[in-house]
Amino acid sequence: MVQPVVLVEGESDRLALIAAARVRGDDLRAEVVALGGITNLRAWLERRDPAVPVLGLYDAAELRYVVGALVAGGLLREGGADPAAVARCGFFGCERDLEDEVIRAAGAERVRKTLDARGELALFRVFQGQPAQRVRSVEAQLHRFASTASGRKTVFAADVVAALPPDRIPDPLAALLDAVAVVAAAL
Repeated sequence: MVQPVVLVEGESDRLALIAAARVRGDDLRAEVVALGGITNLRAWLERRDPAVPVLGLYDAAELRYVVGALVAGGLLREGGADPAAVARCGFFGCERDLEDEVIRAAGAERVRKTLDARGELALFRVFQGQPAQRVRSVEAQLHRFASTASGRKTVFAADVVAALPPDRIPDPLAALLDAVAVVAAAL
């Protein structure tokens, strides 16, 4: 049986999407593939089985590249870098990146509680005291902290998403899950 494939940039995005599906109680009837970087999207799309529906997630700064890859892969006609057209193809953009979307959806306090549950709140407090961090907003500090230790970024977004109520799932993840459900139901 054919099932959709969801392409995401990295493992952190893959885990966050799976966590969002669990939180919403969705049956994620798709294979979720971490590309190992958005620059692998074009090659993946060019060698795909055209019978397999493909959806995805990307960061807004990568829109032009995603459009080029979608055109090269035959999923989008030539045209401008229009996020709405890309969304109609099943690819949804995060304003900055997924971590930013997650922090905004959760709020700083919920993210701090997630860090506390992981035993990392004390480390975050030390991080906040660094001179370069003192001038940043707490949201900017959390975003930077997510990438400061090996392996932290991989689980950061998924851990925060898992702590959200279903109605607070970041819009790009919710839109992607909705699109997967529609495509999977049509198969």
